[in-house]
Formats: sequence, C-alpha cells, structure tokens
Amino acid sequence: MLKRSFEHVRQPIKMAPHLNNVGTTKERILSAAEVLFARRGFDGASLRQLTAAAGVNLAAVNYHFGSKDKLIEQVFRRRLDALNARRLDALSKVIGTDNTTLEDVLDAYIRPALELSHDDNGALFMRVLARAFAEHDDTLRHFLSENYGHVMRQFTAEFARLLPQLSKPELYWRIDLVTGALTHAMSGFGMIQRKSGVSESVHREQTAQHLIRFAVAGLSHP
Repeated sequence: MLKRSFEHVRQPIKMAPHLNNVGTTKERILSAAEVLFARRGFDGASLRQLTAAAGVNLAAVNYHFGSKDKLIEQVFRRRLDALNARRLDALSKVIGTDNTTLEDVLDAYIRPALELSHDDNGALFMRVLARAFAEHDDTLRHFLSENYGHVMRQFTAEFARLLPQLSKPELYWRIDLVTGALTHAMSGFGMIQRKSGVSESVHREQTAQHLIRFAVAGLSHP
C-alpha cells in the first residue's frame, strides 16, 4: 500500500470554475484530483480541497474509489489506458516487416503521446506524471511498470530488431534518453513555444517531426 493520506492544507487552491460541470461525479473527482496532484503532489493534496473542487462530499470519493491510492491509480488509468492503446494500435500497423523503418516505430511511440499532451488537459496530466518520478514514489512506479510495462517492452523489442548493432544496455540508455526528450516536449516548458498565428495542430506536427529526426539520430548513432 502507498503510505499517504489527504493532509489538511491551510492555503486554499483555486480550481478551474468549470470542474463542477464536468461529466459525472466520478469524472469531476478525477478532474479535480488531477489539478491538485499536479499542483501539490500526491501527499500534499487534501481531501477538503478535493471535495470542494469537485463539488462532492467524502462519501462520494469513498464510494467511487475506496481509497486515495485507488484514486491516484484511476487518475493515471484515465489517460494512460487510451494513450497506450493508441500507441499499440499504431505499432501493430508497422511492426515486424522488412519495410519497417526506425521512423515508423518512433512515430507510433511519439505521436500519440504528443496528441495527449496537446489536448485540453494533457499538459496538466504530464505534470502529474512528472510528479510520480520526481517524488521517487517507488510504489507508484511499480504500479505504472506493472500495468504499462508491456507497451514499452513491445517497442523495445522492435527497436532492438532494427538496431541489432546496439548492446542491450546501450539500447536501454538511448531509449531512456529519447523518452526523456519526449517527456520534455510534452511538458511544454522548453524554449520552443507555439508562435502566434501557428495552429495547435501545426505546432504539434512540427514538434513530432523534429523529435523523430532527433530520436533517429540518437538511436542509430554508431
């Protein structure tokens, strides 16, 4: 079990006013939790803040999730289940053929993630994901590995097939660095920001193309 609780926080956090109008009670709780975890971290979020932001009472949180641990898991599942389904679907269309290129596999890995990060709440969720690793939460890392590790293993197997010259440790290093670059691009905190007059879709496409070229060079370097 994760050793955490909803602590009392003296300073109230202002939430987006639309949260109380978002879908079902369960969706409102998840949306409010996503905001709180992004801003305060997992241990810094209070139950009082959550229930106030979602417009629900404690009984509703307990009914839908049972515990804070389960709530945290559902915050991740809500985004990552869809993301990894799209990744695997894209990978299935290019995997294992003589015509498969490194660009094809990277496109399947990178593009769905950028699409997530550029939707209305994707950047917010990326801050939640970053919290999981920045706070060195081993139990949460284990949850993510257990539930989504198979996705990375499938991509790694295809990278290994296309890059037979790389040892396993070297391949893992390079994939980890590519993933770091992708996470940075998804966060939106880099030097390259969308310019005025450039649509979100065009900016996302530019980001994907630059990142894929960068990743190809890094993965295939002798």
